[in-house]
Amino acid sequence: MSRPVFERGLALLLRVVSRLLLAFLSLVQSFGSRDLRPVPPAVQPLLLLPGVELARRIRQRQVKCVDVIQEYINRIRVINPIVNAVVAERFASALKEAQKVDDRIAKGNEDEKLLEETVPYLGVPFTVKEAIALEGSPNSSGLVSRKNVIALTDAAVVTNLRKAGAIPLGVTNCSELCMWYESSNNVYGTTRNPYNVDRIVGGSSGLVPNDGQFPNATGLKAEFLCTGPMCRYADDLIPMFKVMAGPNISKVKLDEEVLIKKVKFYSMEHDGGSPFLSKVDKELIHAQRRLTEYLEVQFGVQVQQVQIRKMKYAFQIWSAMMTASEADGKEFKSFKDLMADGGKEIKPLWELMKKALGISPHTFPAIGLGIVEDLAKVDHSSNVKLMNMCHNLQAELSSLLGDDGVFLYPSHPKIAPRHHHPKLMPFNFAYTAIFNVLGLPVTQCPLGLSKDGLPLGIQLVANHHNDHLCLHVAQHLETAFGGWQNPGAS
Repeated sequence: MSRPVFERGLALLLRVVSRLLLAFLSLVQSFGSRDLRPVPPAVQPLLLLPGVELARRIRQRQVKCVDVIQEYINRIRVINPIVNAVVAERFASALKEAQKVDDRIAKGNEDEKLLEETVPYLGVPFTVKEAIALEGSPNSSGLVSRKNVIALTDAAVVTNLRKAGAIPLGVTNCSELCMWYESSNNVYGTTRNPYNVDRIVGGSSGLVPNDGQFPNATGLKAEFLCTGPMCRYADDLIPMFKVMAGPNISKVKLDEEVLIKKVKFYSMEHDGGSPFLSKVDKELIHAQRRLTEYLEVQFGVQVQQVQIRKMKYAFQIWSAMMTASEADGKEFKSFKDLMADGGKEIKPLWELMKKALGISPHTFPAIGLGIVEDLAKVDHSSNVKLMNMCHNLQAELSSLLGDDGVFLYPSHPKIAPRHHHPKLMPFNFAYTAIFNVLGLPVTQCPLGLSKDGLPLGIQLVANHHNDHLCLHVAQHLETAFGGWQNPGAS
C-alpha cells in the first residue's frame, strides 16, 4: 500500500473518530454545570499599564515595587478560582524581592538611565515556566512558577493571566503542548499560539538562548526550540525581546524604522486542506480579510493572496523533521522515550489498547504521536522526501518574503476551543509548529473579538533575521484593532 493511500485512510479514520468524540463531549458538557463565572474587569490603575511603564514609574519612585506586586497578587487571587491558571505560587518570595527593589531604588546611588539600560524591567512582575529556570531574575519579580501540568500549556497559563489583567509579561517557549501531549519541551509552536489572545514573539532560530530548559534540546532540536516573551501590550514586545536575546540581538534590526506602506504583504487563509487538521473557522478568515482590507485602504499596499501548496503537509513535515537523525547519525530522543521518563519502554499500540480499557495513564494524542513516530521509522524513504520538502518550503518562503515581506497566516484553525476539545483534533498545532522547523520569526497578533466574545488573531511571519518587520507591524495593529481587551469592561 502506498503512503498517500495509507495517509488518506488514516486521516479519514481520525476525522470520523474525532468528530464522534467531539459530538459526544459536547453532549456531555451541555449537561454539565452552567455556572460560568465571568472574569471581572481589572480596575486598579497599576494593572492597566505596560511593563515598560511600570518599570519607569518604579525607577522614578512614582510607585513602590511592593505595591505593584501586591496589586497583581490580589488580582491573581481574584481570578484564579475562575481561570485555574496558577498551580504553584511564590507570592511571599516575590514580595521580598520587591522590597529589595524598593530599597535599591531608595538609595539613589544608581543613575536612572543606566538602570533602564541594564535592568529595563526591574520590579515588573512576570510569569515563567519553572523549567526555564528564570526565578529570581534580577530584571523583574516572578510571581508564579509551575511544573508540567496535563491539560494546561505554559502558553495557556500566562495567556489566561494576561487576558484577565493578572500579569503584564510572561516567559515561555514554542515547544510545550501539555494540553495535548505529556512531555515538557518538544517543539510544537505553542508560544506562538495561545489561541489568538496575546502578542507573542517567536524569533528567528537561535536568537534567544534555550539554556536551563528541560528536557535539554540538542542538535537540530535546539534550532527548532524557540523561547520568547508573551506581552499584553505591544509596547513591551521589542524591549522584552532585547532582554531575552541578549548579545544575539545584534543579529537583527529591531531599531530600524519600518514604514508599513513599503512592506510587501502576502496572505494565505488556510493550509490548503490537510486531512489531518480542522478547517479554519469562518470568523478567523473574515478577521484576516478585514486586516488585508485595512492594510490596502490605510496604506495603499497590495496584499497578495498566495497559495503555498507545501503548507498542506505542515504536520507531516514537522513530524519528519522531529524524527530526523542528527548530523552525527544519532537519532533524536523520541517522544515515546520522553513519555517513558526513564522507565520501561512505551509501546504506543499497546497503550492505545490499554487506553480503550481506561487503564493507560497517557493521553490519546500522546499515544497517537508515538504511533506516528513508529510509522515514520518504518517508511524512511517518505520521511526523506518530507525533509527535502521542508528545505524546499524554507527556500520558497525565503524567496517570497525577502527583506521586506510579511506573511499573514492563521494562528490556529479554531477559535479558542472548549476544554478537552483540542485533544480530539491534536494536530492543529501544525499551523504554528511548521514555522519552528523552518526557523522563521513569528509574532502573534490579536484582531479583536468574535461574535461570542472570543479572541481572534493572526500570525505575522517574516524572513530569517527580519524580526523587526513582524514586530513593528504588530505594534501598529494594536492601535488599529484594539489590542488587549479588559475582560468584563463595557
